[in-house]
Amino acid sequence: MTESGTEVSLVEMPIVGYLQELGYEFLGSGDPLNCRGSARETIFHGQLVKALQRLNGIPYKDATAVVDELSKCKDNEEWINVMRGAFSRQLSNGRNRRTIKLIDYKTPFNNQFGVARQLRVVSSVSGTPDLVVYVNGLPVVVIEAKTPVSEKEKLTEAIEQIRRYERDIPRLFYTNVFNVVTDGVNLLYGASRATPKFFMEWRDVSHSDTDVRSNPLRQSLSALLEPKRLLDIIAHFVVFERTFESEGIVKKVARFQQIRAVNKMVDRVVDKKKKRGLIWHTQGSGKSLTMVFAALKLKKHLTVDSPKLTNPNILVLTDRVDLNNQIMSTFMATQLPNPEQATSIEDLQGRIRSKKKGQTLMSTIFLFRGSTEPIPNSEDWIVMVDECHRTQERGLGTSLRATLPKAIFFGFTGTPIRNDDKNTYQNFGAKGERYLDKYGIDDAVRDNATVPVFYTCRKGDWSLEPEKLDCLFEKALPRDNDEELGKILHKGVKIADLVHNPTRVGLIAQDIWTHFKQYAKPDGFKAQLVAYDREGIVLYKKAFDKLIAEEYQSEGLHAEVAREKAQKVTACVYSSSRDDENISESEYTNFIRSQLRRWYLNEVEEQNAKQKFKVRGENPQLLIVCDKLLTGFDAPVASVIYLDKPLKEHNLLQAIARTNRVVDSTKKHGLVVDYIGVSNYLDEALASYNSEDIANAMRDVDELLKELESTHNSLKVYAKGISRKGKDIKTEYDHLVGTIGTIDEWILFSSKVRKFVALYEAIEPDPSVIGMRDDLKWFGNFLLYGRLIFEARESLDRNEYSAKIREILDRNVKFTGLSTFIELRSTIDKEFWSDYENVGPDNQSLRSSALKKTAELRKITSAKLAENPYQYKKFSDKIKDLISKMDDDLLTFAEKLEATKDYAKEIEMEERAYTSSGLTKEAYSVRMVIEMICGTELNDMTKTDIAKRVEQIYLDERIAPKSWHTKHEVRKKLRSEVRKLANRSGVRSSKLSQLPNAIEEVALSQFARNEND
Repeated sequence: MTESGTEVSLVEMPIVGYLQELGYEFLGSGDPLNCRGSARETIFHGQLVKALQRLNGIPYKDATAVVDELSKCKDNEEWINVMRGAFSRQLSNGRNRRTIKLIDYKTPFNNQFGVARQLRVVSSVSGTPDLVVYVNGLPVVVIEAKTPVSEKEKLTEAIEQIRRYERDIPRLFYTNVFNVVTDGVNLLYGASRATPKFFMEWRDVSHSDTDVRSNPLRQSLSALLEPKRLLDIIAHFVVFERTFESEGIVKKVARFQQIRAVNKMVDRVVDKKKKRGLIWHTQGSGKSLTMVFAALKLKKHLTVDSPKLTNPNILVLTDRVDLNNQIMSTFMATQLPNPEQATSIEDLQGRIRSKKKGQTLMSTIFLFRGSTEPIPNSEDWIVMVDECHRTQERGLGTSLRATLPKAIFFGFTGTPIRNDDKNTYQNFGAKGERYLDKYGIDDAVRDNATVPVFYTCRKGDWSLEPEKLDCLFEKALPRDNDEELGKILHKGVKIADLVHNPTRVGLIAQDIWTHFKQYAKPDGFKAQLVAYDREGIVLYKKAFDKLIAEEYQSEGLHAEVAREKAQKVTACVYSSSRDDENISESEYTNFIRSQLRRWYLNEVEEQNAKQKFKVRGENPQLLIVCDKLLTGFDAPVASVIYLDKPLKEHNLLQAIARTNRVVDSTKKHGLVVDYIGVSNYLDEALASYNSEDIANAMRDVDELLKELESTHNSLKVYAKGISRKGKDIKTEYDHLVGTIGTIDEWILFSSKVRKFVALYEAIEPDPSVIGMRDDLKWFGNFLLYGRLIFEARESLDRNEYSAKIREILDRNVKFTGLSTFIELRSTIDKEFWSDYENVGPDNQSLRSSALKKTAELRKITSAKLAENPYQYKKFSDKIKDLISKMDDDLLTFAEKLEATKDYAKEIEMEERAYTSSGLTKEAYSVRMVIEMICGTELNDMTKTDIAKRVEQIYLDERIAPKSWHTKHEVRKKLRSEVRKLANRSGVRSSKLSQLPNAIEEVALSQFARNEND
């Protein structure tokens, strides 16, 4: 909802202007009821009817019947499919059902593109979005605009406003494709119901118009909402994914790099000149979904005409069974039509050699082993190869190309291609082209598609440098058996001997568990430990079970219960070996093999463990692996990977990327904790890659510590000269308010505090941050107070902080008594008015009190407007006036505080106005609706009489039984009763359709009663 004229002039109207340049029609401001039957409706029926007639050549009667039928649909996925052509109906002039087009995708301006401003949608809680974009009368994009101040806070606030609209006026989002928020400079877009973390920038810089490129908002709108692009997104780049973790359906709209890559692929298929393309989209940036979108557009191609796209065959290849299953699951979860999985060499050959068209086939590269005979229709196949650099080994790439010599090949990779990997470039890259599309590590982090990954070395003494190996091994062994030690050293020490040393394993397990509990567990995040080998896995399992069981016992659990509970915390994932069943002469080997048999998970058990690992609050919390799950296993809740295996090159990049997935705002980064010394030789481990491609694959935590110290020092400057003894926190904070002074400085200061908190959070529990904890609490909690003072708003949402940080801050709020000053009260609270009596005479106290009261009154006004916008509409302008007074330099702080008191008295008087009207509070609310809509058309006595009779209707349990507000038919009948009453009372016919809906809006807050009331 618009806050001020500034938003209109600086953001809303410029957007309207830019959209008009793109070919949109401005449908007007306010409530264009001529486009819809009532303020409750969101589809512009007249426009949709005309579009149906124009696009399908059908008469008005049939077009109206189609609209009536579609109006019953309340499912967004179903609507998207309908817009893509998945709707048919029997028409009046024929017997057979006919597919009905709602949109012409191939001729964009055969459609009507429009934008409505301040479209009020009446519901139980009504809403007025800033801008709504329409295609053929269907609302497809909601745009929420904010004044261009304080970028992060404003855009987050705009997203939360969108989410409130989704909750309060859901019918506006039945046909929604995506939503947009902007502050006039920056623009983010996201799918329906997306949280702030999943709203993304559009970084398309391909626009050739210099004027457009010089204006960031105009450029983003041109790229995202240009009619041809918008139709492309509707047609091909929205999917609904069914996932175990979400226990429901998640709507996903493609990111700009996915659309860019897919369209390059489609252009290459259509053009035919080049038959290859290499695509590097870094891990975690949605590579599997890019394949889904590519398949969707190649199959549907609603916006493209080409004989090459007539029912093509698509083959998706991987080099691992688990990756094949994962991609198959993704294709099925998004309900891509008819994906099938080849189960054997014979099955694969049968499918690709059949002349069947339109196949979508999944397979591993291994099923091409030994295949040399080309199939007769290979030009009909489009092949997408995942992790393509791994499919060229052992002659498999040669067999693939021998079988499909005329196919079009697209190679996908989540890691950059090594400089010396000539085969991959040759087999998948076009001549003179390194990548068809590149979306690297820095790109993904910049766009919040992934989180950055940091690394730290926890145990320098145990890093495995060869020249120190003998010394370390001797140090690690018990000193009571020198003869045995001598024999081992004489044979020569291997890395595995040191890695598996029980003392070392026990110490590292304890260190991992301590770190995990402090770092990841408070927010429900999880971790993987990469052990040296299978032996290392079971040794760590034994160590963790022991120390976690001891911890549970210390908390009072019985030993057996503690042991059973501890074993569920960790799970081992590894492949079995035939040797596991054999008996050895070595007692130790037999022990290891028995443990390998004990903790091995079969296919079903492994799948179950992986699914539970992805869910917060479920065990296991820690997966112990050595080779498995380092690729193709995406678990966004995994925030840490503990390395005890010397990985390098591709394996290292794959492993660290397990932690870079986005989950929510509390996960700001992933962390690699190195126990093996990989980080000491990082340059060497990644030497075969282009340095630009992997420059920021991992950042050293020591770099963060320097950044934290610098940010900390910049904050301490603000506190210089303030006595911070904790006895009078309000006085301390009022001094800080004075130091900050201006709103511009507040914006800079608050961004520094958030950065300080985020860096502290990233480094803790490292001992180096302990000395900063008091400043973390002091500055962190000031944001609660400062936002009231500088922005006259409730405190910021601290859910962006981790649980451990929130706990620190919450504890301090209670301890210092700060809650007294940041809690917002209502005018009905005695403390609200007593605050005016307890204000100190100094300017700081007067200022903070005035601004806190403004924040309270802003919240009260918002609540009252939601309760009855007809009664309290006049206060929306008054609160804006009050806020502007806070910026008036000509007024003293005492005068500003007095202005809040005057406003509070006005709103209190309005709350009590019904007492002198002879009406109940509820009936008076209805009376104000009638006043606003009918005005002087009715005399006061008639208005009062209608209000009383409406109250009787809604209190009559025969007409309005308990829970009437949840029953569509009952509500319809009640509106009919109100309409009859209004008609009998002389309300003009032009108001008869509007008044019952408006009265119902207020009745929902005044008369609704649940069954248990």
